[in-house]
Amino acid sequence: MTNARRLKALIVKEFYQIIRDPSSILISLVLPAILLFIYGYGISLDYRHLKIGLVLEDAAPDVQSFAKSLTDSPYFSVDIGRHQRDFDRKLVDGSVRGIVVVPSYFSSFRQRTDQIAPIQVIADGSEPNTANFVQNYVQGAFQNWLVQERISSRWAPWETVRLEPRFWFNEELESRNFLIPGSIALIMTLIGTLLTSLVVAREWERGTMEALMATPVTIKELVLGKLISYFLLGMVSFFFSAAIALFFYDIPLRGSWILLTLCSMVFLWAALGMGLLISTTSKNQFVASQAAIISGFLPAFMLSGFIFEISSMPSPIQWLTYLIPAKYFVSCLQTIFLAGTVGKLIAYNLAAMAFIGLLLFLYTARITVKRLD
Repeated sequence: MTNARRLKALIVKEFYQIIRDPSSILISLVLPAILLFIYGYGISLDYRHLKIGLVLEDAAPDVQSFAKSLTDSPYFSVDIGRHQRDFDRKLVDGSVRGIVVVPSYFSSFRQRTDQIAPIQVIADGSEPNTANFVQNYVQGAFQNWLVQERISSRWAPWETVRLEPRFWFNEELESRNFLIPGSIALIMTLIGTLLTSLVVAREWERGTMEALMATPVTIKELVLGKLISYFLLGMVSFFFSAAIALFFYDIPLRGSWILLTLCSMVFLWAALGMGLLISTTSKNQFVASQAAIISGFLPAFMLSGFIFEISSMPSPIQWLTYLIPAKYFVSCLQTIFLAGTVGKLIAYNLAAMAFIGLLLFLYTARITVKRLD
C-alpha cells in the first residue's frame, strides 16, 4: 500500500530539489525557449532569395518581361548576363545555385509556331534539395509569367485544362507552422527522458539514493514521487512552449486545447517511462545522458516524421518508427494545430502512446528493486 503522507513528502522533496537545481530549470524552461527560437527563426524549409544566374541570349520585350518576373520575385536573387560561360564557374564554386538560359530564338519561336520556346534550367545536382528548389521555383515563375502574358496580350489558350491549386491546413505554405508544433515533441522528450534519467543518476552519484533506501519509503512510493514531480514539470514546460507557439509565432490552433493537453499528458507518460527505465539501469549521469539521447532524443528527431517523411524511409525503418512514441505525438500536434480535431486519428495515436508507456512502466517495475547493488 502507498502511504499518502510519505508520497506527499517525496513530491515536496523533489520540487525543492528542482528549484535548487539550475539544470532542471535550464532544461524545462530555458532550453524550450531556445529550441523554439531556433525552429521558428533559424530553420526554414522555405527558400528565399535563391541565387541564380539568368542568361538572356534574346533581348526582345517578352524576354525582358520574363526577366523582370524573376527579379521581382522574393524567391530569387538574380544575376543577369549574356553568356552561359559567365556563370559556369559561379555554379561550380557555389556563388549561384542555378542557371536559367533564355535561348536566342525565344521570341521568334512563338511567331513561327504560336508557342513559347522552352527555357533551360541548370542546377547543381550535388545538393539535390537545392536543385529541386531551383527547378520548381523557376518552373512556377515561368508558369505565372505565361498566365500574365496571356491575360495582357490575349493569347489563345494552349491547354484545355487549367489547374488552380488549393492548399488545405497550411494555406500559406509556411514551414514554421508545422516545424514549431513538431518541436514541442522534442522538448517534451527532453523533459521526460533526459531530465528524469539525469536526476535519478545524480542521486546515485551523490549518495542521496542510499539515504532514501534506508528509510521506510517503498520503491513504489519512490518511483511515484519522481514520476508525479517531473510529470508536473513537463506539463508546465508544455504550456510554456504552446503559449510561445500561439502568441509569439501566431501558429494557428484549430483543434481543442483540452485534446492537445491530453495528448501531451499521454506522451509525457511514455517519455517518463523511458527516463525511469534508463535511470534504473544506469547510475552514472554520463551514461544516463548518452542513453537518453540515443533512445529518446535522436529517434524523436529523425524517426518521428517531424522533419523527415516516414513514407520516404526504407520499409524496415518505417516499421521501426512504430516503436517511437514521438511519431504519434508529432502526428497529434500537427493535426490539432493545423487541421483540427480528427477523432479517429487522435484516438489511434493516444492508444499507441499509452500502450508504449504501459510497457515501459511494467518492465521498469519488474527490474526495479530496493537495494544498493
